[in-house]
Amino acid sequence: MASRLLATRLGPLLRSSVLRPISVSHPLDPHILRHLSTFPTRRPSSRSRPTDIGARARQLQSRRLWTYALTFGCVAGFIVIVLANFQDQLVFYLTPSDALQKFTADPSKSRFRLGGLVLEGSVVHPNSASPEMEFVITDLITDILVRYEGSLPDLFREGHSVVVEGFVRPTPAEGMGPGPKVSEKARKNGCFFKAAEVLAKHDEKYMPKEVAAALEKNKKLLEAEAEARAGAGDGETRG
Repeated sequence: MASRLLATRLGPLLRSSVLRPISVSHPLDPHILRHLSTFPTRRPSSRSRPTDIGARARQLQSRRLWTYALTFGCVAGFIVIVLANFQDQLVFYLTPSDALQKFTADPSKSRFRLGGLVLEGSVVHPNSASPEMEFVITDLITDILVRYEGSLPDLFREGHSVVVEGFVRPTPAEGMGPGPKVSEKARKNGCFFKAAEVLAKHDEKYMPKEVAAALEKNKKLLEAEAEARAGAGDGETRG
């Protein structure tokens, strides 16, 4: 009963206070209003945005391309290292006949290796004041003059096989100078071989397979020609 009486007396008072407007005795500061107007609004969460499938696919494709490029670069570098280590297998071996034919067709300065036999009696110093040496390499058919500046290997011998590396160059306008009579055939080719390296360091039988096969072939050819001449001479004698 007491609570009911209390509610009856306080009810009108509470209703009047709720419905009564609140008067503002002091207006708001303009600076505060300006600050509230520029206050950033709350952005929606990025999780609510839909995923851009196209951008994701382009990103994955870009990563794949970079991966492929990096892999290709590594493989190319490895190949270059391998080729540099096996440079001996990349340089062509030619005989004097092949070298002369190559120079006649295209006098370019491509580097290669020349193999054959050192012609006996052809090793000379064209100038006593120069360390440059001359000798002739032959494949029994063609002779080519070789010039080399430096010390020759201990296994370098006349009449033995040798391999030199360098370029074929045209004969200078002033000529090659005097030399032994045995090298006159080589001096008339219009070119000489400028050797940068002489390879006679393995053993006295060191010879590339290509050059050895050419020498054997030329040897048999010369023997056949000698037999043919001998047979023709015997026929004329009998006649």
